[in-house]
Amino acid sequence: MERNLQIAPCIFSVAMVLTFCILEVADVRAGFVEFPLWRFILDDMTVKTLGAQRFESPVFKRKHYQALKRYVGSQNTHILADISVMPGGTPAVDVLFEKSVIPEKIFFDPSKTRVAIVSCGGICPGINDVIRSIVLAMYYWYEVKDVIGIRFGYAGLGKNPPEPPVPLSPDSVSNIHDVGGTVLASSRGCPPEPEIVDSLVALGVDILFCIGGDGTLRGAHDIHKEVEKRKLPICVVGIPKTIDNDVFFVYRSFGYQTAVAEAKKVLSCAHVEAKAANNGIGLVKLMGREAGFIAAAATKASGDVNFCLVPEIRCPLHGEGGVLETLRDRILRRHHAVIAVAEGAGNDIVGETNDFDASGNKIFKDIGTFLRDEIKKAFKQWQIPVNVKYIDPSYVIRSVPANSDDSIFCADLARAAVNSAMSGKTDMLVGFWHGEFTCVPLEAVRNRKKRMCPSSGLWHSVIATTGQPSEWI
Repeated sequence: MERNLQIAPCIFSVAMVLTFCILEVADVRAGFVEFPLWRFILDDMTVKTLGAQRFESPVFKRKHYQALKRYVGSQNTHILADISVMPGGTPAVDVLFEKSVIPEKIFFDPSKTRVAIVSCGGICPGINDVIRSIVLAMYYWYEVKDVIGIRFGYAGLGKNPPEPPVPLSPDSVSNIHDVGGTVLASSRGCPPEPEIVDSLVALGVDILFCIGGDGTLRGAHDIHKEVEKRKLPICVVGIPKTIDNDVFFVYRSFGYQTAVAEAKKVLSCAHVEAKAANNGIGLVKLMGREAGFIAAAATKASGDVNFCLVPEIRCPLHGEGGVLETLRDRILRRHHAVIAVAEGAGNDIVGETNDFDASGNKIFKDIGTFLRDEIKKAFKQWQIPVNVKYIDPSYVIRSVPANSDDSIFCADLARAAVNSAMSGKTDMLVGFWHGEFTCVPLEAVRNRKKRMCPSSGLWHSVIATTGQPSEWI
């Protein structure tokens, strides 16, 4: 008995080590730097529902959809978080997401349902596509004719809104996907949740779609908690919008593909500028507060970038093997260079602030202008003439309309959100995982962000594309 007690801790330790290794593999495969990822999520990933689904869905009244029933799937269908398996066929990580499906029965009576849409935070390509697709899906699929748009983000649901809500119809949203930004306008920050819920009640809102990033989704979760506290049948669904592509448990956010495509164009222009001058350096600052997905993907797409600097990768600026000396070697050898730097890169070099914006995002010092000035200073000391072209296209990229790929994705994402909301699911966001749309509890993504892993294939591809030192990890 005593011997067994001594062996047990050893077995437990070995099991924990094996589990840790498995979980790390899952993290690398998913491209996350937080590890072990799955240890910090909810034990129960079940999405909350408002109650029984008592109404027949108008979608299935149509003969066409009756024929497609077998392809729609059950509301009990799930998606594995990690598709890798251990020997014997056991999933490496036993975490499941609920799949977003078209419900045969719904919670809300379409003839008595009022829907509100709000867009918050910074703009990005595709917001109008999402708004338009929600309106069209509600109007044509579910026969919900009462949809309103909240003006200027959550501020529009406060005690003193900047402007009253506007009615939305297929006619009013018919062409909005052709322009960038958001027709509802936006803002950062959030009034007290009791004020917001008071407004929802006064407006008679049954479903609230919250389009936004980390701060918006936190706000949506807090709004739900106030709704739940009052025992109100109001559904709150988040639609993840972040150009940085850093929403937890969301493989891809809308607007990201457009941002990468636009960033590639800018990098190509920077390359032309750099080659047109003797010892030309094209320095481009791209979006990415704490995640370098855009900079990394645009670097791969461009093929002309020689240095890619992102928040997840620490690299020395000065000294042997540092950015400046490596850049000097490149200039002496090739007489031009292109640098892509994410806005949140180099915080250990440029220094951090203790300031936050209204959405709760940390405000960073400007790495772009800092790096530009340091390059000029270093090359002046080395007595090597350089011509630095600094480009910051962030707001231009954010404001363009979605490209075709993102437009398709936005429409599908919005319809998935509508399906989930009409079935009564709440306190959730619509995610995208392994090519499927999923329902993820807002609590599971609260105060967590996706990061690029230095051991991922994405970063290895960046190193292969740029030829920068592989020890910068």
